[in-house]
Amino acid sequence: MQRYFLSEESFDGTYVMIDGEDAKHIARVMRMTLGAQIICCDNHGSCYRCEISEVSSDIVKADIIEQIEKNVELPIDVSIAHGLPKGDKLELVIQKGTELGAIKFIPFQAERSIVKWDEKKAEKKIERWNKISKEASEQSHRQYVPQVETVQKLKQLLRHFHLYSYVILANEEQAKNDEKSQFHHTLSQMKRGDSLLLVVGPEGGFSDREVEIMINAGAISCALGPRILRSETAPLYGLAAISYHFELMGG
Repeated sequence: MQRYFLSEESFDGTYVMIDGEDAKHIARVMRMTLGAQIICCDNHGSCYRCEISEVSSDIVKADIIEQIEKNVELPIDVSIAHGLPKGDKLELVIQKGTELGAIKFIPFQAERSIVKWDEKKAEKKIERWNKISKEASEQSHRQYVPQVETVQKLKQLLRHFHLYSYVILANEEQAKNDEKSQFHHTLSQMKRGDSLLLVVGPEGGFSDREVEIMINAGAISCALGPRILRSETAPLYGLAAISYHFELMGG
C-alpha cells in the first residue's frame, strides 16, 4: 500500500486533503481511483489507513479508516553525522540510512573532506537530500521522515554532542589496533529510548586533531569491525549492527 508523508494541515478530523507532488503521484503516476487505499502519515509518527473519496489531477481527498498501531522505528534514536564525502555518496547514505532507521543526518565539513561546501547551492542541495529522505521513508514504510540538516563545521557539530545519550566516533585507526572495539560494549550499555549520534569521517578518515577534539567532547572512539570500511559503508554498517542488536537480539 502506497505511503505518503503529509503536513499537519493536511489532516482534518476524519479525512486528509492531499495536494502538490503527492496528489500528482496518486492521480497521474499511480492512476488511483475512488476506493483505492493509501497510508497517510503526519509529522509526529502517526500513520493512518485511508480510502480515496475524491481525486483530480491536483488534489486528492481520502477518508481516514483507522490508525495503524504497528511501530517500525528503531528502539533508539540514531542520528548520522557524516564528514562530506565526494560525489553522490552522501545521497546513498541518506537513502539507505533512512531505510535502516536513522532519524537524522548531519553533514559536516571535516578537515579531509575533498568537497568544499558551496553556500550558493546549499538550498537546492539540502532540498534534494530531504526529498531523497522522504522518498526512502515512503518506500521503507517508516513512520518518520529523517531530517537532513544544513552542512556544519566541526565546531558547530560539537554543540550537538550534549543532546545525545551517547556519541560514537567511527575511528578506522581503532580498527587497526582493536578488532573487538568499544562498539558492542557501548550498545550493550544503551537502553530503549536512548539517543545515539554516530560520527563518520570522509574519505581518508579523521585527522588526529579531530579525533582528540571529539573524544575530549565526550565521543567514544570505536572500530566498526576489524576491516577498514569506506566512508559511505561505515554508517550503514553501524545502523545494521544497531538494528540487529536491538531488534533481532532484543538488546
